[in-house]
Amino acid sequence: MNTKNKLIPTLPSGFEDRWDKKLYLKKKLIKVIEDNFIRFGAEALETPSFEISENIGSFLAEDESNPMSDVFSFKDGNKNITLRYDLSSPLARFFAQNNQELPSIYKRYAIQNVFRNEKPGNGRYREFTQADFDIVGGFNSAQANAELCNLVSRTLQDCGLKKNQFVINISNRKIIQGLINDIKISEDKQIKVIRAIDKLDKPGFGLKGVEQLLKKGRKDASGAITEGANLTEEQSSQILNFLKIKELSDLKQTLKNPLSKEGIKELEQVLEIANYNLNTNQVKSNFNIVRGLDYYSDFILETSLNFKVVNNKGKEVDIGSICSGGAYAKLISRFKGVDVPGTGISFGVDRLLFALIQLDQIEIDNQKPVLVCVMDEKYLKNYYEIVNILRDNNINAEIFLDSKKNLGKQLTLANKRKLSVAIICGENEFKDRTVTIKNLKGLKGENSETIPKENLIDEVRKYI
Repeated sequence: MNTKNKLIPTLPSGFEDRWDKKLYLKKKLIKVIEDNFIRFGAEALETPSFEISENIGSFLAEDESNPMSDVFSFKDGNKNITLRYDLSSPLARFFAQNNQELPSIYKRYAIQNVFRNEKPGNGRYREFTQADFDIVGGFNSAQANAELCNLVSRTLQDCGLKKNQFVINISNRKIIQGLINDIKISEDKQIKVIRAIDKLDKPGFGLKGVEQLLKKGRKDASGAITEGANLTEEQSSQILNFLKIKELSDLKQTLKNPLSKEGIKELEQVLEIANYNLNTNQVKSNFNIVRGLDYYSDFILETSLNFKVVNNKGKEVDIGSICSGGAYAKLISRFKGVDVPGTGISFGVDRLLFALIQLDQIEIDNQKPVLVCVMDEKYLKNYYEIVNILRDNNINAEIFLDSKKNLGKQLTLANKRKLSVAIICGENEFKDRTVTIKNLKGLKGENSETIPKENLIDEVRKYI
């Protein structure tokens, strides 16, 4: 073997293998989320991993000189194609393409991987699974958005979180947009202002960090410089004063712009309808959330956790929102030329998994297989008969795949895989029509019993 050019088994930064307990928990979360999406009336949709670049746009990038810097794009003949970075943009393309066949109020869900070429770490990945629920068409906005709040609350509780472990923060982009209009921030600076505000609760930012981004810019701990929005002192001051407001009553007294007042009224309507549901005590107004993507038009939502999350070094970290979203009025109009209302939420499944795996308060239903040991190759047909009986009775089972290994090595494998039960049958068992069951988690010397073969299923079920 040539060891000079041997490959190093490693992954690129921001990607992760998942297996054993972590993968079982992820699959359980996806099942819970999907069940709730269906329960709330949505139909499944699956779109390709790639979209034509111009169709999904460049809503992520903060670098104006390189608008596709945060996505993975490739040349495909005379077109550019991009790995999808969210599930909303593909939905907009799909709806515009198929709207004649869809109902006037279209509810869809999608659970697929998305890709972002961004700095990974602390529950942030460059490939991760999103679970989206969206409503598109002619709906009542307050009802639809309150329904999203209820969906998030029920789903997170079904995933195993307690009511006091998360908060659903909601606001309305019109509120800050009205203020931006009032203080005459030019259109070319507005998305920078929104993204600066969006970083308020991020580690290391706070009001000071936001102020730097509203003015000249900010250098982070790594030395990277983010160019600021270059607002005037007065403009910056008014934005910062707005961010200090916590109560809806104070907001109504402070903001007089008609668009802001419209946003406040819409927010109040969502809160009122959300209170009709039994599971929405966690819904709170929070005017500091604005969502960095610029396709959001009014209602916005972010879900934060109320417990500590640590990285693999044991350091407490902020993983951000585990479920977020909002309303978008212009996303579909890029194709159709007319505004089609849409609103939705997205669970970051891998980010939620990163947090929940640390709680260790969620049981995983993972039935490990029963191992049928092979004592003598001449009885191989009989061992397969036992395996088939177990499988036909919905018991996971497998036969040991190397008849030359002795019983000790077979049981060593079973213990390494943390199996619960092994079936051991030799010449005496087959002669007497019995089976020996070994409880691999029982006390040594007391963990085996020989039973009539017809009792196999009932006895095995005691141990799994």
